[in-house]
Amino acid sequence: MARSDVIDYKIYGDDLQLVEVELDPGEGVRAEAGTMTYMEDGIEMQTGTGGGIFKGLKRMVTGESFFITTFLNNGAGKKNVAFAAPYPGKIVAFDLDQFDGQVLCQKDSFLCAAQGTEIEVAFTKRLGAGFFGGEGFILQRLVGDGMVFTHAGGTVIEKDLAPGEPLRVDTGCLVAFATTVDYDIQFIGGFKNALFGGEGLFLARLTGPGKVYLQSLPFSRLVDRIKRGISFSQGGGEQRGVAGIGGDILKDIISG
Repeated sequence: MARSDVIDYKIYGDDLQLVEVELDPGEGVRAEAGTMTYMEDGIEMQTGTGGGIFKGLKRMVTGESFFITTFLNNGAGKKNVAFAAPYPGKIVAFDLDQFDGQVLCQKDSFLCAAQGTEIEVAFTKRLGAGFFGGEGFILQRLVGDGMVFTHAGGTVIEKDLAPGEPLRVDTGCLVAFATTVDYDIQFIGGFKNALFGGEGLFLARLTGPGKVYLQSLPFSRLVDRIKRGISFSQGGGEQRGVAGIGGDILKDIISG
């Protein structure tokens, strides 16, 4: 496997972060479509499937973009290109050399990576299909020996699991973890859990050894809070009371 480009970078901001990548002539960085904020003259965009039509189709089936964009420095000197986090949170940088050449991450968390990094679909599982209307749990495998950047919503929590140490995590709160960590999906079940518990029906069970990165505010949870606020406001505000909100929850479950 070809070596990844060795890139320099700087992360700006606190809760709405941006990573600026400095590229030497001939160096490049790969990113999902729509994440670039700005780039200097001399940087050329090259959009492709990132390894053939089959890889592009696999990403599209799992909800990702069909294309991967490479930003290549074709200029004479150092050039900068920047990528922004899509919502409030933190950008987490990984040196794949420190993770035995690969790391697993949620599909929504990948931001960009040094040219030469392979981006593969590692695991796909449909959660709560049908009655419960759950979302899919999709992991990407980032393979290489350079820098990769992921985004975590809210606050980032880093845990270093000991051999055999278990940790159960809401599937949406998982950002990335080392491939030495064993993982599985557990159905916690229970109609009361679904209706009144406020938590997901599925948990990711992780077992060490290895590092795990979690996020306090996954995008799906943020969207859910916004949707509830809009529904509450449109329905007459506080006058609707608990019964009205409970009725909406029941309708959502039945229609889902």
